[in-house]
Amino acid sequence: MVTAFQNTQVLLLSGVLLAACLAKLAIRAPAPAPDHVHGVPLPGRLRQATALRHSRTMSVTVALVEGGLGVALLVTSQFSVRLATALAFAGATWVVSELRVRRPDAGCGCFGGLSVQHVDRRSVARALLFTAAALAALGAPRAGFAVLRDGHATAWLGLLVVELALFCLLSPEIPALLERGGLRRAGEPCERRHSPLEETMRTLRASAAWTGHEESLVSAVPLDVWREGCWRLLAYRAVSDGRPVELVFAVSTAAKSRRVRVAMVPAEDEPSPAIGKSTTV
Repeated sequence: MVTAFQNTQVLLLSGVLLAACLAKLAIRAPAPAPDHVHGVPLPGRLRQATALRHSRTMSVTVALVEGGLGVALLVTSQFSVRLATALAFAGATWVVSELRVRRPDAGCGCFGGLSVQHVDRRSVARALLFTAAALAALGAPRAGFAVLRDGHATAWLGLLVVELALFCLLSPEIPALLERGGLRRAGEPCERRHSPLEETMRTLRASAAWTGHEESLVSAVPLDVWREGCWRLLAYRAVSDGRPVELVFAVSTAAKSRRVRVAMVPAEDEPSPAIGKSTTV
């Protein structure tokens, strides 16, 4: 039974690594998040790490390494391959844990453009479980293809199904994948709909509200970003008639016909809840 469990982990890890590789190559991660979190500039090292993590070259490199490990797990039972896999998952667990603490506004990018939801406890728990699976696979006697060719699949097939179900429960990427495939249920309330920040930014930059006020902006980096119900609000520094002001854009989080509204408030005041004229994009 122990051997069957170890062999199952080899198949599980191989499948996850290959899926992560394909997702990173096929679905590009969103543009880098602003180098401010709620108006507070990020430390220099953290800004550099964020830019590196969002680099397409880095993303492709990581994808190829993951794909190579996934294929290697299928074709060989070399201990060095198992050890490299365990170290890779341990490193990923550390990165995800750091993101949860230091970049609560960013996704982990574990599965490319599907991993846009903010890192939470589920993501950390998933990474820990994969690291545990990689440690268990260190002693697996067989390569992945050898396990698949085994005529007595009942010893590991049921366990693999259970582990995959647990993986799906801990994966915020599953709803994003269903939404991309048009399989998510219709009529989902806009206040509950997952709306990535990059989607909001694309809608905002394409709106008449943005182009009409772009010249008055002091910086393209928002001072603050927050969500209220069916709206995501972004506050920007601006100048109007020589006076410092703040422009607050409200972008709808609806699936279609998203509206964009804008309000101007004095810089010394808190952003006003009053929202001006809307435009639909």
